[in-house]
Amino acid sequence: MAEDVPTDPAGKRRPPQAFLRDATVTDPDLREQFDREWPDCWAETADLLEWDEPYETVLEDDDAPFYRWFVGGRLNAAENCVDRHVDAGRKNQVALRWEGKRGERRSYTYHDLHREGQAVAAALRDLGVEEDDVVTIYLPTVPELPITMLACARIGALHNVVFAGFSPDALVDRMEGTNSSVLVTCDGYFREGTAIGQKRKADAARTSLSESIPTVVVDRLGASHETQLGENQYDYGTLVERFTGREVPPVSRAATDPLFQIHTSGTTGKPERMTHATGGYLAGTTWTTRSVFDLSPGDTYWCTADIGWITGHSYVVYGPLSRGATVVLAEGTLRYADRNRTWNLIERNGVEVFYTTPGLIRTFRKWGTEYPEAHDLSSIRLLGTVGEPIGPDTWDWYYEHVGDEECPIVDTWWQTETGSVLLSTLPGVDEMKPGAVGPPLPGIEAAVVDEHGRELPPGEPGYLTITRPWPSMLVPHDDDRYWLLAEYWEEFSDRRADTWRYFTGDRAVVDEDGYVTVIGRDDDVVTLGNRRLGTAELEAAITAVDGVTEAAAVAGGTDDTELYVFATAERDQPEDDELRAAIRDVVAERVGEFARPAAVVFTPELPETHTGKTMYRVLEGIVDEEPLEESTLLRNPAIVGELSTVWERSD
Repeated sequence: MAEDVPTDPAGKRRPPQAFLRDATVTDPDLREQFDREWPDCWAETADLLEWDEPYETVLEDDDAPFYRWFVGGRLNAAENCVDRHVDAGRKNQVALRWEGKRGERRSYTYHDLHREGQAVAAALRDLGVEEDDVVTIYLPTVPELPITMLACARIGALHNVVFAGFSPDALVDRMEGTNSSVLVTCDGYFREGTAIGQKRKADAARTSLSESIPTVVVDRLGASHETQLGENQYDYGTLVERFTGREVPPVSRAATDPLFQIHTSGTTGKPERMTHATGGYLAGTTWTTRSVFDLSPGDTYWCTADIGWITGHSYVVYGPLSRGATVVLAEGTLRYADRNRTWNLIERNGVEVFYTTPGLIRTFRKWGTEYPEAHDLSSIRLLGTVGEPIGPDTWDWYYEHVGDEECPIVDTWWQTETGSVLLSTLPGVDEMKPGAVGPPLPGIEAAVVDEHGRELPPGEPGYLTITRPWPSMLVPHDDDRYWLLAEYWEEFSDRRADTWRYFTGDRAVVDEDGYVTVIGRDDDVVTLGNRRLGTAELEAAITAVDGVTEAAAVAGGTDDTELYVFATAERDQPEDDELRAAIRDVVAERVGEFARPAAVVFTPELPETHTGKTMYRVLEGIVDEEPLEESTLLRNPAIVGELSTVWERSD
């Protein structure tokens, strides 16, 4: 099928000289070096960690495609994220700065993390948690969440973090899927001024489990909300007080032992359990935190991702803390209702590296430049994006109005399955191209291939594949092996038996410089007749229209031959026929007259997942008048009703 693709992204941008002078990674030959020395090049990532016993082999390939990294080595993730910083004399450095939804603030030094982490580890052991058991954590963004994760790692237990906004049924599925032995939750949390009863949801889930398991409850709501603890339920604060001062030496784990389990978001189908191994995962996240985010000990860093997702695991907890950074945590959404909150947080905490989603940047852009311009953001020296493609216009706005054209932007591509960033510019080495992710990182090899597994030349869209293994890659656990093979490795196995390829499920195009532009998920494609249109390039065309900040396009009508556009406008921009005509014209001009939208519907926001990705099947359901069956995947479920009403008025 033919497929329209974006033109080359806007012109290259050089990183500012002020950044380059102090950048951590500046060697322009690093990719060539990693290629020459592969796979031994990955020893450089392992050198960033403290090992109890040195590894014997960097890469063991006896069980391809499931490779084993740093075989023979032993280490502990909590020791690498906490203990070694205390031992190095940084015990009084702030590790976590937390700001609650109601203005509360708490700071934890590395010494605090060490003390409370050991207390929680001792409490979990007292509740019967042993090495290789699984602890499910069902908490919002509060300090007790990363502390409990690290406590699990300390005693060699696996954690299974479940996003706090999920329903009791979703919690049950994820607990049963990991055979969890303990649940850690809270009494509730605040969302837009309303107290959400988290414990009630957790209790509802517990009644569906085959047997009662110990439950630890964090007091988040305070004295104004009384919480009753039932049988086999324990107060977190009481446990910490009881076990404070208890020494719990970190359990030495084999590099190939699992560190945690996490589920995919489920936006494209059934959520699946993923497992990451201790050594390879920690090496990958630590190295990319250093090389991509330029983090050194003492730097202040803020990633807006919820810890329930892989971005939060890798780049809120393990990567930054392993590097000895100061991590900012912010409870609740940044979209409502205080439009100054993001910029206040950056200014007050002196944030140096800011990592967020294109969806949130588009919201900031819609609100207007006066909000970031009213604050001192001069502490920022590096910006990052994650989660979906960022269009050139959104990239430019971020670069100009948040970074003041003085900060490099790292537009990162990776997945729950990859564990860490695989594609991105190195900010101290590479030029940036607005709209393009960048080249593969050193040691990573990627290729865009057709449906037969043949590599495509620059400029032709196809399937994004990774053609070499990498340390932080997913590993099989129990009976995962069979479906993992079918999902990620069998796509081209019968066509290119001589080639190892990891099938990402994303579509992309690569340019002459080796920079990859991600078009979107393979299923994020609009098919009109015999033409496939990537949603990313359609939306980039639409948001290039003055006054449009965000857009999504889906197919509908007879045999899905008509294009329908949902768009949000800048504040004070009239949502009128003139703007609709401009959107129709730009699509027809850039894509073709066949794609001229049959309707343009204006909406205050698009339906998004909690990680900021547009849920196209919600829009498809509105066009086809088929109701959404599951709303817990949505960050903003109320928008579905609004969209349905607007859609009916547009008929």
